[in-house]
Amino acid sequence: MAFELPPLPYPANALEPYTSARTLEFHHGKHHQAYVTNLNNLVKGSPMEKQSLEELIKASHNDESKTGIFNNAAQVWNHTFFWNCMKPQGGGAPSGAAAQAIEKVGGLQKFKDDFKAAAVAQFGSGWAWLVADKGAIKITRTPNAVNPLAQGQTALLTVDVWEHAYYLDYQNRRPDFVQAFLDHLINWDFVAQNLAKSK
Repeated sequence: MAFELPPLPYPANALEPYTSARTLEFHHGKHHQAYVTNLNNLVKGSPMEKQSLEELIKASHNDESKTGIFNNAAQVWNHTFFWNCMKPQGGGAPSGAAAQAIEKVGGLQKFKDDFKAAAVAQFGSGWAWLVADKGAIKITRTPNAVNPLAQGQTALLTVDVWEHAYYLDYQNRRPDFVQAFLDHLINWDFVAQNLAKSK
């Protein structure tokens, strides 16, 4: 069964002014769609075409003969996850299980400072993540398409720091984009759902 581009979980203009409809039209409609199309073409007619996205990522990670499959499968997964990390009128302070997780990394302000530092310090393209790893909560960053799933961790939250995620709105000001994500876009309910799955 062919992979399909999942719809955004909100209208394209719902995250304005922090992320524009124009950015989402390109980022979701062009970039994310290209990863889906490429992945379908790469696995078509092979035994891998019957695997789930998660199975493909795990099977192709660290296999040089399957680098193209890994990159496209992981980017399909990463982007789908990223859209759900944001919501209109997001940000603010977490509650419940999400708040408890943030306390484990030093509280909300320390989390914001450290998460922003990880996102800004990622050289070139990549992602910053909040993950659950063997019971610990930590902040990580990964290059290109690499994700926590490939590293045996559970992703709780991510921000995309490939330039196409922010360049139309922020140009080269990655720190401003990450700050807007932290202050106004985070979907803490989604973080709580991921935490529940990690237990």
